[in-house]
Amino acid sequence: MINTFPNGVWPVMLTPFTKENEVDYETLSGLIDWYMQRGVSGLFAVCQSSEMFELTREEREKIASFVKNQVNGKIPVIASGHVSDDFGEQLKDVVGMAKQGVDAVVLITNRLAKEAESDEVWKRNTENLLKHIPEDISLGLYECPFPYKRIMSPELLKWCAETGRFYFLKDTSCDIGNIKAKLEAVEGTQLKIYNANSATLLESIKLGAAGYSGIMANFHPELYVWLLKNWHSNLELAESLENFLSISSLIEKQMYPANAKYSLTLDGLTCGLYTRTQDYRQFSLTNQLEINQLYALSNQYKKMVLTPKCHQQERK
Repeated sequence: MINTFPNGVWPVMLTPFTKENEVDYETLSGLIDWYMQRGVSGLFAVCQSSEMFELTREEREKIASFVKNQVNGKIPVIASGHVSDDFGEQLKDVVGMAKQGVDAVVLITNRLAKEAESDEVWKRNTENLLKHIPEDISLGLYECPFPYKRIMSPELLKWCAETGRFYFLKDTSCDIGNIKAKLEAVEGTQLKIYNANSATLLESIKLGAAGYSGIMANFHPELYVWLLKNWHSNLELAESLENFLSISSLIEKQMYPANAKYSLTLDGLTCGLYTRTQDYRQFSLTNQLEINQLYALSNQYKKMVLTPKCHQQERK
């Protein structure tokens, strides 16, 4: 059982695949190093970006164990894999993942009630699940968009926090009003909120959000790391960077995660474009050109914020 998670950037990890459609652990090892070298605070393995709905339970657990072992205690690792519909299978998802040694198992909010069902049904189903999950297993929550997005109400999130079982929320509401109300609801508890949306990130951090856990940490995580560490001491530059991060995040609407894997190759990783959720051959030359342009602009901002001159300005 943990006490708290560190504030900061928590990438939603990709799963590299070989041409034969097997998990590519050699590339995964390099990817883990790539994240850590860029100063992230934790890793969210086995999530939607990891294509968890297309992984077998054995693959999900093996990936989580691999990531946890490689970080070697340097940063925390959380994982989901909570993909099943049936209650008994969900319990296997959660307990099996916990056995891999991860620091928390993340529950998917849309797995705990059907789309048309009320928050009371969600609460009742969650209470039942918690009765069967050993209390020494720390938990998180993820408002996963697939197969439908179930946004937590502030009232329901407060109930979750007060159970003492939940420590992490990956918020995908993209709604600063909703985030503000959630932050107020969990104030004084151990549950922290990590925003997945770039456009509302800086404002949410000002309100007390703990960090960023979103897709764009697979493109330029160090820019998010800088923003979270330095916004208060260099607000003007932080606001300029936020503008860039917000607009560049529209690349999420392109062929993700193939586009993120292509971007990683520009940074020297031998990462193929193979995925299980889409046909990588549809990633066109125009798509590649757009990622090349984003990569060039990202590097301009890296030079702007990650230079000694900039650090001297921050200390003034």
